[in-house]
Amino acid sequence: MPAGLLPIIYLAFVSLGLPDSAIGSAWPTMAPELGAGVSWVGALTMIISAGTIASSLMSVRVVDRFGTGRVTVASVALTAAALVGFSLADAFWQLCLIAIPYGLGAGAVDAALNAYVAIHYESQHMSWLHCMWGVGASGGPMIMAACIQGGSWSIGFLALGAVQVLICVVLTLSLPLWRERKLPAAGSDGGRGSGAVDGGAHTGCASPSGRPSDEVSRPSRRELLRIDGVVAVLVCFFCYCALESTCGNWAATYCNLARGIDAATAASWGSLFYIGITVGRALSGFLSIKVSDHNMIRLGQVLIAVGVACVLLPAAPTLLLAGLVLLGLGCAPIYPSIIHATPARFGDEVALELTGMQMAVAYVGSLAMSPLFGVLAQYIGVALYPVYLAAILLVMVAAAEKLNAVMRRRANG
Repeated sequence: MPAGLLPIIYLAFVSLGLPDSAIGSAWPTMAPELGAGVSWVGALTMIISAGTIASSLMSVRVVDRFGTGRVTVASVALTAAALVGFSLADAFWQLCLIAIPYGLGAGAVDAALNAYVAIHYESQHMSWLHCMWGVGASGGPMIMAACIQGGSWSIGFLALGAVQVLICVVLTLSLPLWRERKLPAAGSDGGRGSGAVDGGAHTGCASPSGRPSDEVSRPSRRELLRIDGVVAVLVCFFCYCALESTCGNWAATYCNLARGIDAATAASWGSLFYIGITVGRALSGFLSIKVSDHNMIRLGQVLIAVGVACVLLPAAPTLLLAGLVLLGLGCAPIYPSIIHATPARFGDEVALELTGMQMAVAYVGSLAMSPLFGVLAQYIGVALYPVYLAAILLVMVAAAEKLNAVMRRRANG
Protein backbone atom coordinates (compact mmCIF):
# COMPACT_ATOMS: atom_id res chain seq x y z
CA MET A 1 0.00 0.00 0.00
CA PRO A 2 1.19 3.60 -0.57
CA ALA A 3 3.33 4.80 2.35
CA GLY A 4 1.52 8.12 2.55
CA LEU A 5 -1.96 6.60 2.94
CA LEU A 6 -1.68 5.37 6.52
CA PRO A 7 -1.42 8.86 8.10
CA ILE A 8 -4.47 9.85 6.05
CA ILE A 9 -6.42 6.90 7.48
CA TYR A 10 -5.31 7.89 11.00
CA LEU A 11 -6.52 11.42 10.33
CA ALA A 12 -9.89 10.06 9.20
CA PHE A 13 -10.26 8.24 12.53
CA VAL A 14 -9.40 11.40 14.44
CA SER A 15 -12.28 13.00 12.55
CA LEU A 16 -14.53 10.09 13.59
CA GLY A 17 -13.73 10.62 17.27
CA LEU A 18 -13.86 14.43 17.34
CA PRO A 19 -17.65 14.88 17.48
CA ASP A 20 -18.43 11.69 19.45
CA SER A 21 -18.42 13.26 22.91
CA ALA A 22 -19.08 16.88 21.84
CA ILE A 23 -22.87 16.65 22.28
CA GLY A 24 -22.54 15.25 25.79
CA SER A 25 -20.05 17.90 26.85
CA ALA A 26 -22.18 20.73 25.43
CA TRP A 27 -25.60 19.44 26.52
CA PRO A 28 -25.76 21.04 30.00
CA THR A 29 -25.40 24.41 28.25
CA MET A 30 -27.51 23.54 25.19
CA ALA A 31 -30.55 22.11 26.96
CA PRO A 32 -31.72 25.29 28.77
CA GLU A 33 -31.20 27.45 25.68
CA LEU A 34 -33.21 25.07 23.49
CA GLY A 35 -35.93 24.51 26.07
CA ALA A 36 -35.05 20.82 26.20
CA GLY A 37 -35.01 18.48 29.17
CA VAL A 38 -31.72 17.14 30.42
CA SER A 39 -32.78 13.58 29.56
CA TRP A 40 -33.69 14.50 25.97
CA VAL A 41 -30.10 13.95 24.88
CA GLY A 42 -30.90 10.22 25.06
CA ALA A 43 -33.33 10.57 22.15
CA LEU A 44 -30.69 12.44 20.16
CA THR A 45 -28.05 9.77 20.72
CA MET A 46 -30.57 7.05 19.80
CA ILE A 47 -31.23 8.73 16.45
CA ILE A 48 -27.49 8.97 15.81
CA SER A 49 -27.04 5.32 16.78
CA ALA A 50 -29.91 4.20 14.54
CA GLY A 51 -28.33 6.01 11.57
CA THR A 52 -24.96 4.49 12.40
CA ILE A 53 -26.40 0.98 12.57
CA ALA A 54 -28.17 1.44 9.22
CA SER A 55 -25.09 2.79 7.43
CA SER A 56 -22.88 0.06 8.93
CA LEU A 57 -25.17 -2.59 7.47
CA MET A 58 -25.25 -0.81 4.09
CA SER A 59 -21.50 -0.13 4.02
CA VAL A 60 -20.66 -3.19 1.92
CA ARG A 61 -22.89 -2.10 -0.96
CA VAL A 62 -21.73 1.51 -0.80
CA VAL A 63 -18.03 0.61 -0.70
CA ASP A 64 -18.50 -1.96 -3.47
CA ARG A 65 -19.98 0.75 -5.65
CA PHE A 66 -17.78 3.74 -4.83
CA GLY A 67 -14.63 2.44 -3.10
CA THR A 68 -13.28 3.07 0.38
CA GLY A 69 -11.63 6.41 -0.46
CA ARG A 70 -14.74 8.08 -1.81
CA VAL A 71 -16.94 6.66 0.95
CA THR A 72 -14.54 8.05 3.57
CA VAL A 73 -14.60 11.53 1.99
CA ALA A 74 -18.40 11.53 1.70
CA SER A 75 -18.84 10.31 5.28
CA VAL A 76 -16.57 12.98 6.77
CA ALA A 77 -18.37 15.58 4.63
CA LEU A 78 -21.71 14.40 6.10
CA THR A 79 -20.47 14.71 9.67
CA ALA A 80 -18.98 18.14 8.91
CA ALA A 81 -22.32 19.32 7.52
CA ALA A 82 -24.14 17.91 10.57
CA LEU A 83 -21.82 19.72 12.98
CA VAL A 84 -22.35 23.00 11.17
CA GLY A 85 -26.08 22.27 11.26
CA PHE A 86 -25.93 21.72 15.04
CA SER A 87 -24.32 25.15 15.40
CA LEU A 88 -27.27 26.76 13.58
CA ALA A 89 -30.07 24.88 15.37
CA ASP A 90 -32.37 26.82 17.68
CA ALA A 91 -34.86 24.04 18.51
CA PHE A 92 -34.54 20.44 19.68
CA TRP A 93 -36.47 19.02 16.72
CA GLN A 94 -33.87 20.55 14.39
CA LEU A 95 -31.12 18.69 16.26
CA CYS A 96 -33.06 15.46 15.76
CA LEU A 97 -33.24 15.99 12.00
CA ILE A 98 -29.57 16.93 11.74
CA ALA A 99 -28.60 13.85 13.79
CA ILE A 100 -29.71 11.60 10.90
CA PRO A 101 -26.91 12.52 8.44
CA TYR A 102 -24.44 12.57 11.32
CA GLY A 103 -25.24 8.96 12.22
CA LEU A 104 -25.21 7.83 8.60
CA GLY A 105 -21.81 9.39 7.98
CA ALA A 106 -20.20 8.02 11.14
CA GLY A 107 -21.31 4.43 10.56
CA ALA A 108 -20.18 4.26 6.93
CA VAL A 109 -16.65 5.52 7.55
CA ASP A 110 -16.25 3.36 10.67
CA ALA A 111 -17.08 0.09 8.91
CA ALA A 112 -15.23 0.96 5.68
CA LEU A 113 -11.94 1.98 7.33
CA ASN A 114 -11.95 -0.87 9.84
CA ALA A 115 -12.32 -3.43 7.07
CA TYR A 116 -9.73 -1.66 4.88
CA VAL A 117 -7.07 -1.57 7.62
CA ALA A 118 -7.85 -5.14 8.75
CA ILE A 119 -7.06 -6.43 5.25
CA HIS A 120 -4.24 -4.16 4.13
CA TYR A 121 -2.21 -3.48 7.29
CA GLU A 122 -0.64 -5.29 10.23
CA SER A 123 -2.30 -5.70 13.64
CA GLN A 124 -0.41 -2.82 15.30
CA HIS A 125 -1.90 -0.34 12.86
CA MET A 126 -5.43 -1.35 13.89
CA SER A 127 -4.57 -0.55 17.52
CA TRP A 128 -3.04 2.78 16.58
CA LEU A 129 -6.02 3.53 14.34
CA HIS A 130 -8.36 3.24 17.31
CA CYS A 131 -5.90 5.20 19.43
CA MET A 132 -6.46 8.03 16.94
CA TRP A 133 -10.18 7.77 17.64
CA GLY A 134 -9.32 8.30 21.32
CA VAL A 135 -7.28 11.37 20.41
CA GLY A 136 -10.28 12.80 18.56
CA ALA A 137 -12.75 11.82 21.30
CA SER A 138 -10.54 13.51 23.91
CA GLY A 139 -9.97 16.61 21.77
CA GLY A 140 -13.62 17.26 20.91
CA PRO A 141 -14.73 18.13 24.47
CA MET A 142 -11.64 20.31 24.93
CA ILE A 143 -12.51 22.35 21.84
CA MET A 144 -16.13 22.56 22.96
CA ALA A 145 -15.19 23.64 26.51
CA ALA A 146 -12.88 26.38 25.20
CA CYS A 147 -15.60 27.68 22.88
CA ILE A 148 -18.26 27.63 25.61
CA GLN A 149 -15.99 29.61 27.92
CA GLY A 150 -15.16 32.11 25.21
CA GLY A 151 -18.51 32.29 23.41
CA SER A 152 -21.24 29.65 23.13
CA TRP A 153 -21.88 26.00 22.35
CA SER A 154 -22.88 26.93 18.79
CA ILE A 155 -19.37 28.32 18.22
CA GLY A 156 -18.03 24.99 19.52
CA PHE A 157 -19.97 22.98 16.95
CA LEU A 158 -18.97 25.44 14.24
CA ALA A 159 -15.29 25.05 15.20
CA LEU A 160 -15.58 21.25 15.14
CA GLY A 161 -17.33 21.46 11.78
CA ALA A 162 -14.51 23.63 10.42
CA VAL A 163 -11.94 21.06 11.56
CA GLN A 164 -13.96 18.33 9.83
CA VAL A 165 -14.07 20.39 6.63
CA LEU A 166 -10.28 20.74 6.66
CA ILE A 167 -9.91 16.99 7.20
CA CYS A 168 -12.36 16.40 4.33
CA VAL A 169 -10.18 18.56 2.05
CA VAL A 170 -7.09 16.54 2.99
CA LEU A 171 -8.96 13.27 2.36
CA THR A 172 -10.16 14.52 -1.03
CA LEU A 173 -6.60 15.39 -2.05
CA SER A 174 -5.51 11.90 -0.95
CA LEU A 175 -7.91 10.03 -3.27
CA PRO A 176 -5.13 9.09 -5.77
CA LEU A 177 -3.47 7.11 -2.94
CA TRP A 178 -6.48 4.83 -2.43
CA ARG A 179 -5.39 2.06 -4.78
CA GLU A 180 -6.90 -1.04 -3.25
CA ARG A 181 -5.28 -4.41 -3.34
CA LYS A 182 -6.24 -6.78 -6.13
CA LEU A 183 -7.83 -9.89 -4.61
CA PRO A 184 -9.67 -12.90 -6.04
CA ALA A 185 -13.44 -13.02 -6.04
CA ALA A 186 -15.59 -15.07 -3.70
CA GLY A 187 -15.34 -18.76 -4.38
CA SER A 188 -11.77 -18.66 -5.76
CA ASP A 189 -8.76 -20.22 -4.07
CA GLY A 190 -6.62 -17.17 -3.48
CA GLY A 191 -7.90 -15.80 -0.19
CA ARG A 192 -7.12 -16.42 3.44
CA GLY A 193 -10.51 -18.02 3.96
CA SER A 194 -12.76 -19.80 1.54
CA GLY A 195 -12.15 -17.06 -0.99
CA ALA A 196 -10.93 -13.50 -0.91
CA VAL A 197 -12.38 -10.23 -1.93
CA ASP A 198 -11.29 -7.39 0.28
CA GLY A 199 -13.45 -4.82 1.96
CA GLY A 200 -13.91 -2.46 -0.93
CA ALA A 201 -11.49 -4.20 -3.29
CA HIS A 202 -12.49 -6.26 -6.29
CA THR A 203 -11.23 -8.67 -8.87
CA GLY A 204 -10.21 -5.80 -11.10
CA CYS A 205 -7.81 -3.04 -10.20
CA ALA A 206 -9.27 -0.05 -8.37
CA SER A 207 -9.24 3.41 -9.81
CA PRO A 208 -7.03 6.08 -8.23
CA SER A 209 -10.00 7.21 -6.13
CA GLY A 210 -10.30 3.75 -4.61
CA ARG A 211 -13.35 2.99 -6.70
CA PRO A 212 -13.59 -0.65 -7.78
CA SER A 213 -13.58 -1.42 -11.45
CA ASP A 214 -15.98 -4.38 -11.54
CA GLU A 215 -18.57 -6.14 -9.45
CA VAL A 216 -18.24 -9.25 -7.30
CA SER A 217 -20.81 -11.38 -5.54
CA ARG A 218 -20.82 -11.36 -1.77
CA PRO A 219 -22.59 -13.69 0.67
CA SER A 220 -25.86 -12.54 2.22
CA ARG A 221 -26.10 -11.81 5.95
CA ARG A 222 -28.11 -15.00 6.41
CA GLU A 223 -25.29 -16.97 4.75
CA LEU A 224 -22.75 -15.22 6.98
CA LEU A 225 -24.65 -16.16 10.13
CA ARG A 226 -24.46 -19.82 9.08
CA ILE A 227 -20.65 -19.70 9.06
CA ASP A 228 -19.27 -21.44 12.14
CA GLY A 229 -17.98 -18.83 14.59
CA VAL A 230 -19.79 -15.78 13.21
CA VAL A 231 -22.50 -15.73 15.90
CA ALA A 232 -19.81 -16.10 18.58
CA VAL A 233 -17.81 -13.14 17.27
CA LEU A 234 -20.97 -11.02 17.07
CA VAL A 235 -21.88 -11.88 20.68
CA CYS A 236 -18.32 -11.06 21.73
CA PHE A 237 -18.51 -7.72 19.95
CA PHE A 238 -21.93 -6.92 21.44
CA CYS A 239 -20.64 -7.61 24.95
CA TYR A 240 -17.45 -5.63 24.47
CA CYS A 241 -19.26 -2.50 23.31
CA ALA A 242 -21.91 -2.92 26.02
CA LEU A 243 -19.13 -3.06 28.60
CA GLU A 244 -17.22 -0.10 27.15
CA SER A 245 -20.27 2.17 26.96
CA THR A 246 -21.46 1.22 30.46
CA CYS A 247 -17.99 1.77 31.90
CA GLY A 248 -17.65 5.20 30.36
CA ASN A 249 -21.19 6.47 30.88
CA TRP A 250 -21.61 5.42 34.51
CA ALA A 251 -18.12 5.61 36.04
CA ALA A 252 -18.54 9.13 37.43
CA THR A 253 -22.05 8.39 38.74
CA TYR A 254 -20.80 5.26 40.53
CA CYS A 255 -17.90 7.16 42.07
CA ASN A 256 -20.21 9.90 43.32
CA LEU A 257 -23.34 8.04 44.45
CA ALA A 258 -21.95 4.64 45.47
CA ARG A 259 -18.50 5.57 46.75
CA GLY A 260 -19.10 9.06 48.09
CA ILE A 261 -16.55 10.87 45.92
CA ASP A 262 -17.47 14.53 45.44
CA ALA A 263 -19.08 15.33 42.08
CA ALA A 264 -16.19 17.34 40.60
CA THR A 265 -13.61 14.70 41.49
CA ALA A 266 -15.90 11.91 40.29
CA ALA A 267 -16.26 13.62 36.91
CA SER A 268 -12.49 13.81 36.46
CA TRP A 269 -12.05 10.21 37.60
CA GLY A 270 -14.62 9.08 35.05
CA SER A 271 -12.39 10.46 32.29
CA LEU A 272 -9.58 8.13 33.42
CA PHE A 273 -11.36 5.27 31.70
CA TYR A 274 -11.05 6.99 28.31
CA ILE A 275 -7.46 7.98 29.01
CA GLY A 276 -6.76 4.32 29.78
CA ILE A 277 -8.26 3.26 26.44
CA THR A 278 -6.23 5.83 24.47
CA VAL A 279 -2.93 5.05 26.19
CA GLY A 280 -3.67 1.32 26.09
CA ARG A 281 -4.25 1.33 22.34
CA ALA A 282 -1.00 3.18 21.75
CA LEU A 283 0.83 0.52 23.77
CA SER A 284 -1.18 -2.33 22.20
CA GLY A 285 0.14 -1.34 18.79
CA PHE A 286 3.66 -2.24 19.88
CA LEU A 287 2.63 -5.33 21.84
CA SER A 288 0.57 -6.73 18.96
CA ILE A 289 3.71 -6.97 16.82
CA LYS A 290 4.67 -10.01 18.92
CA VAL A 291 1.31 -11.15 20.35
CA SER A 292 -1.51 -12.70 18.31
CA ASP A 293 -4.95 -11.12 18.09
CA HIS A 294 -6.69 -13.77 20.19
CA ASN A 295 -4.08 -13.45 22.94
CA MET A 296 -4.41 -9.66 22.87
CA ILE A 297 -8.14 -10.15 23.46
CA ARG A 298 -7.43 -12.51 26.37
CA LEU A 299 -4.96 -10.02 27.87
CA GLY A 300 -7.57 -7.30 27.68
CA GLN A 301 -10.16 -9.52 29.36
CA VAL A 302 -7.77 -10.31 32.22
CA LEU A 303 -7.08 -6.60 32.77
CA ILE A 304 -10.82 -5.86 32.75
CA ALA A 305 -11.37 -8.59 35.36
CA VAL A 306 -8.68 -7.08 37.60
CA GLY A 307 -10.17 -3.61 37.06
CA VAL A 308 -13.67 -4.82 38.00
CA ALA A 309 -12.25 -6.41 41.17
CA CYS A 310 -10.53 -3.13 42.11
CA VAL A 311 -13.75 -1.19 41.57
CA LEU A 312 -15.80 -3.76 43.51
CA LEU A 313 -13.59 -3.94 46.60
CA PRO A 314 -14.62 -1.42 49.31
CA ALA A 315 -11.04 -0.29 49.81
CA ALA A 316 -9.25 3.05 49.58
CA PRO A 317 -10.30 5.45 46.78
CA THR A 318 -6.90 4.99 45.14
CA LEU A 319 -7.83 1.37 44.38
CA LEU A 320 -11.03 2.58 42.73
CA LEU A 321 -9.01 5.04 40.65
CA ALA A 322 -6.61 2.26 39.62
CA GLY A 323 -9.57 0.07 38.72
CA LEU A 324 -10.99 2.66 36.32
CA VAL A 325 -7.62 2.99 34.59
CA LEU A 326 -7.31 -0.81 34.35
CA LEU A 327 -10.80 -1.04 32.84
CA GLY A 328 -9.69 1.36 30.10
CA LEU A 329 -6.39 -0.45 29.55
CA GLY A 330 -8.24 -3.76 29.34
CA CYS A 331 -10.77 -2.47 26.84
CA ALA A 332 -7.99 -1.02 24.67
CA PRO A 333 -6.84 -4.09 22.68
CA ILE A 334 -10.15 -5.95 22.35
CA TYR A 335 -12.03 -3.91 19.74
CA PRO A 336 -9.12 -3.49 17.29
CA SER A 337 -8.00 -7.11 17.73
CA ILE A 338 -11.46 -8.51 16.95
CA ILE A 339 -11.69 -6.35 13.83
CA HIS A 340 -8.16 -7.10 12.65
CA ALA A 341 -8.65 -10.87 13.07
CA THR A 342 -11.82 -10.89 10.94
CA PRO A 343 -10.20 -11.43 7.49
CA ALA A 344 -7.82 -14.10 8.82
CA ARG A 345 -10.62 -15.93 10.62
CA PHE A 346 -13.35 -15.78 7.99
CA GLY A 347 -11.72 -14.78 4.70
CA ASP A 348 -11.14 -11.52 2.85
CA GLU A 349 -14.25 -12.00 0.72
CA VAL A 350 -16.56 -11.54 3.73
CA ALA A 351 -14.42 -9.03 5.65
CA LEU A 352 -16.32 -5.89 4.71
CA GLU A 353 -19.81 -7.41 5.11
CA LEU A 354 -18.89 -9.00 8.42
CA THR A 355 -17.20 -5.83 9.67
CA GLY A 356 -20.37 -3.90 8.87
CA MET A 357 -22.41 -6.46 10.83
CA GLN A 358 -19.97 -6.22 13.73
CA MET A 359 -20.24 -2.42 13.73
CA ALA A 360 -24.03 -2.63 13.76
CA VAL A 361 -24.06 -5.17 16.61
CA ALA A 362 -21.55 -2.99 18.47
CA TYR A 363 -23.83 0.04 18.31
CA VAL A 364 -26.81 -2.07 19.39
CA GLY A 365 -24.80 -3.22 22.41
CA SER A 366 -23.93 0.35 23.32
CA LEU A 367 -27.47 1.55 22.69
CA ALA A 368 -29.18 -1.16 24.73
CA MET A 369 -26.97 -2.16 27.63
CA SER A 370 -25.88 1.18 29.07
CA PRO A 371 -29.51 2.45 29.34
CA LEU A 372 -30.48 -0.93 30.81
CA PHE A 373 -27.98 -0.36 33.59
CA GLY A 374 -29.59 3.04 34.17
CA VAL A 375 -32.91 1.30 34.83
CA LEU A 376 -31.24 -1.19 37.19
CA ALA A 377 -29.40 1.63 38.95
CA GLN A 378 -32.66 3.50 39.52
CA TYR A 379 -34.62 0.56 40.92
CA ILE A 380 -31.84 -1.51 42.55
CA GLY A 381 -28.90 0.83 43.05
CA VAL A 382 -25.86 2.22 41.26
CA ALA A 383 -23.65 0.01 43.46
CA LEU A 384 -24.56 -2.77 41.01
CA TYR A 385 -22.09 -1.19 38.52
CA PRO A 386 -19.10 -3.59 38.97
CA VAL A 387 -21.41 -6.64 39.20
CA TYR A 388 -23.10 -5.64 35.93
CA LEU A 389 -19.70 -5.22 34.26
CA ALA A 390 -18.57 -8.61 35.57
CA ALA A 391 -21.67 -10.32 34.14
CA ILE A 392 -21.08 -8.80 30.68
CA LEU A 393 -17.40 -9.79 30.87
CA LEU A 394 -18.28 -13.43 31.62
CA VAL A 395 -20.52 -13.66 28.55
CA MET A 396 -17.84 -11.99 26.41
CA VAL A 397 -15.15 -14.43 27.60
CA ALA A 398 -17.43 -17.40 26.89
CA ALA A 399 -18.15 -16.15 23.35
CA ALA A 400 -14.46 -15.40 22.67
CA GLU A 401 -13.36 -18.85 23.82
CA LYS A 402 -16.13 -20.47 21.77
CA LEU A 403 -14.74 -18.62 18.74
CA ASN A 404 -11.19 -19.74 19.56
CA ALA A 405 -12.38 -23.35 19.75
CA VAL A 406 -14.00 -23.01 16.31
CA MET A 407 -10.77 -21.64 14.88
CA ARG A 408 -8.75 -24.49 16.38
CA ARG A 409 -11.12 -27.07 14.88
CA ARG A 410 -10.92 -25.36 11.51
CA ALA A 411 -7.10 -25.32 11.66
CA ASN A 412 -6.94 -29.00 12.63
CA GLY A 413 -9.64 -30.15 10.22
